[in-house]
Amino acid sequence: MIRLLSIIFNTLVLLSVRLARSLSVVEGRPLSIVKGSIILSIFLYMSCSSVPTIEEQPKEIIDLEIPSVQREFRAAWVATVSNINWPSRPGLSAQEQKREAIFLLDFLKEHNFNAVIFQIRPQCDALYQSTIEPWSYFLTGIQGKPPDPFYDPLQFWVEEAHKRGLELHAWFNPYRAHHTSGGRIQNTSIVKKNPTLVVGLKDGHFWLDPGLKETQDYTHSVIVDVLRRYDVDGIHLDDYFYPYPSYNDNKDFPDTKSWKLYKKRGGTLARSDWRRNNVNVFLERLYKSIKKEKPFVKFGISPFGIWRPKYPESIEGFDQYEKLYADARLWLNEGWLDYWVPQLYWPIEQMPQSYPVLLGWWALENHKNRHFWPGINVSRFKGEKGSEETISQVLITQLMLPNDAGNIHWSIGSLVENKGLMEQLKKHPYKNQAIVPASLWLNTEVPKPPKLNLVNQGWDFLLEWSNESPKEVFRWVVYTKYGETWDYTVYNQDELKCKLPKFGNNVDAKNEPLKQIAVSAVNRSGNESTKTILDVFP
Repeated sequence: MIRLLSIIFNTLVLLSVRLARSLSVVEGRPLSIVKGSIILSIFLYMSCSSVPTIEEQPKEIIDLEIPSVQREFRAAWVATVSNINWPSRPGLSAQEQKREAIFLLDFLKEHNFNAVIFQIRPQCDALYQSTIEPWSYFLTGIQGKPPDPFYDPLQFWVEEAHKRGLELHAWFNPYRAHHTSGGRIQNTSIVKKNPTLVVGLKDGHFWLDPGLKETQDYTHSVIVDVLRRYDVDGIHLDDYFYPYPSYNDNKDFPDTKSWKLYKKRGGTLARSDWRRNNVNVFLERLYKSIKKEKPFVKFGISPFGIWRPKYPESIEGFDQYEKLYADARLWLNEGWLDYWVPQLYWPIEQMPQSYPVLLGWWALENHKNRHFWPGINVSRFKGEKGSEETISQVLITQLMLPNDAGNIHWSIGSLVENKGLMEQLKKHPYKNQAIVPASLWLNTEVPKPPKLNLVNQGWDFLLEWSNESPKEVFRWVVYTKYGETWDYTVYNQDELKCKLPKFGNNVDAKNEPLKQIAVSAVNRSGNESTKTILDVFP
């Protein structure tokens, strides 16, 4: 029965997408792709699955009249390996690096994003000051050389992101020792400093051996060091645990030494199971360490988007379970993470790897109700087709995961280069500001409600707000009611006042008087305080 429902669902998704696209050509509406396909897909998905409905999700105290602020995770990856996104090339001055960083962060804020996934460890090196690993080649052009004039890039990115109301998640590559684009191997590299942990691959990469406890201890220490010293909002790992087979000319991973050691010590697992267990043990340990050090910091993993072929039935493609030794479904089922970002980089219509089909399957596997914010590939299609596909996928996510929507975009460079897409994103799915969904399993405490002061200034009011415990607050939400129309604006933690016109000037409430104001505080876990309400004009 389940297989039959899967086939019916997949077929109707494809037919409805094609119908919507044909209508869009006739009617000239670029977003009509989503109309038939999404509505039909969601109806079938919700009818045939056991995903919790809105009523079954954890509830917040809601004012019946004041609308809730939109909740959605909107992020982009900023890749530093090979200088994909930042800095634009190795060896830029500190001022040039800062200027490029500010441009990217301003870009995200301007387009109503609320998080950035920043790669700080592309190859056993550091884009931050570290006593464990050397300064990155991708930063200065010489591994081990600090920026000139000196500054700490991670500290800078964290502070500037927070000024703009953006969460910053520190992104680590866990086991890549040296990338083929990472310059000449220096004496500072772990390849030379601790060669017993490293194996060479046939394409020129060097890799830490995940089968060695010393390797796991080493990577764990690097991540915990950053967690303790920097005010990051999340720790993020990509899909490179064991490397893709193509890195080693499709030959088996060269871990004979650690495998023999395991067998000598009495190990009984088959080799592939042993490899998967090496990853599992590391991830479970890391998650527990993060929660012990800083419980509010979210831990996210971004695995390959398909767990195994035939899951669900229509899916074909690469088998990460057997080729990367990544039991990604287990990590999600066990709840060894706070947010889940499978790389669903395929188009809606590509049925062997269809975006909504994989989205629905992973949602059914989310037994612990962790955040599910899939990765999407902005750069897969160019021009109008690419914009259409990306907008459609974001809208599908919003409709299929209405209680906890979110996407992470690969990558920020593709967003910057596609002005048409960004215009459409901000006009449609990202029209309104959004705050990051609450992580209720991490923290249920809410900030104290704000205190308000309203000052008459002629045609405007000056609204000021404060909180008894300002360090608890990450963002503020100011709700305004002009006539009978409510709206809201999200402010950053250090913004404590705004001007409000006495009469509305937007289309829905033009020339209507300001009747009510409400302000709430939101903490690092996304929990919103009760609203402090002021009556203005009767």
